[in-house]
Amino acid sequence: MAFLLFAPRPTAGTRPAARPTAGLWRGRITCGPRDNRGPLQRGRSLSTEAILAIQSLKRLTAADRSPAAASAAAASALGRLLKADLVAAMAELQRQGHWSLALAALHVARGEPWYRPDPALYATFVSSSPANDDDAGAAVDALVEAFLEEKARGGGFVDGEEDVYKLTRLLRALVARGRGRAAWRVYDAAVRKGGIDVDEYVYRVMARGMSRLGLEEEAAVVEADLAEWEATVSPPARDVLDEMSARDKSKTKAPAS
Repeated sequence: MAFLLFAPRPTAGTRPAARPTAGLWRGRITCGPRDNRGPLQRGRSLSTEAILAIQSLKRLTAADRSPAAASAAAASALGRLLKADLVAAMAELQRQGHWSLALAALHVARGEPWYRPDPALYATFVSSSPANDDDAGAAVDALVEAFLEEKARGGGFVDGEEDVYKLTRLLRALVARGRGRAAWRVYDAAVRKGGIDVDEYVYRVMARGMSRLGLEEEAAVVEADLAEWEATVSPPARDVLDEMSARDKSKTKAPAS
């Protein structure tokens, strides 16, 4: 559309000749989709650079997908991507089921100056990890250790500076994947030692998750933390919480009756 900047403008007193309209068909022209692809969704479109980098990474690791080979290939294929493209490439690799390659891309991201240990990013890796896979479970535990080490090097968890919603996503993902010990390490570092002010939902997720995964001692500790938190809630807010709890109990009893 740059040619529009250089198109001559009509001078005063001159008008373009009117085109004849007789005999022209007036109607609405519509154009349907050419195939069965759905509409593009926000956040799912990849740049050309990201697409080419993903294809290059797949080619480089077609014969050997060992961690060392994947790490070297990712550094070669993804090392020059901008932040948005690298993050999009990680998400696309997870979506396609190439979880080990996405981990290699995360290793590349860790070396970038813009990188920060984001709980939401790690939550996506936990959620997309292969289920019922011992190797993937061990890799998730290693991810959590790396995340906690990065947070410790950056000053740890600081109340008021952490996104509780992102932290909740990580805890929920770990509990859902059955990584109770890893979830407990995050909870202990962020809430019990870091002093992050979380809400009742986080305590409930952890208490039920620890109990379901057989970590009864940890579940009891979370229950005690919840009781201590409830004691600090102001009376009006406590009344609201009691009303919400009673409503939840009535909903659970209704189907049984």
